[in-house]
Amino acid sequence: MQSTSHSLLSRTDGFATKSSDTLILIGRIMLAWIFVGSAYGAIANFAGSVGYFASLKVPAPLLFTWLALVAELLLSVGLILGIGTRYCAIMAFMFVLVATAIGHRYWEYPAAQQTGQYINFLKNISIMGGALAIFVTGAGRFSLDRMLAK
Repeated sequence: MQSTSHSLLSRTDGFATKSSDTLILIGRIMLAWIFVGSAYGAIANFAGSVGYFASLKVPAPLLFTWLALVAELLLSVGLILGIGTRYCAIMAFMFVLVATAIGHRYWEYPAAQQTGQYINFLKNISIMGGALAIFVTGAGRFSLDRMLAK
């Protein structure tokens, strides 16, 4: 007789295996959504984005804003459609790593702002984990990568 916990684990594993392509698609879209939202914000308030980068003392904040916007758009499209998915996943990892290093050094903020910056730091660590998971799994069946491979 199987134990209840073993049966539950077995059903959970079965569901994950049976639904993997759909779950990978959902995961890609969820991962891309942060880049969609950020790109939209940059487009809607381009001057504000340039000002934000200037406040972080990045060199050439206008150029940096354009590069970030283009990267976010490419990441969004690539992850959602599943084209160049593994390259997009590594690009997402690197993009968020750089963004974290530049913008979320929580230990440099005043005490009143450290908690919010620490949460953003942790969020970015989680995004990098999602990017690595997509890098490992690939795009799944519901992707242009898979369609083009045929």
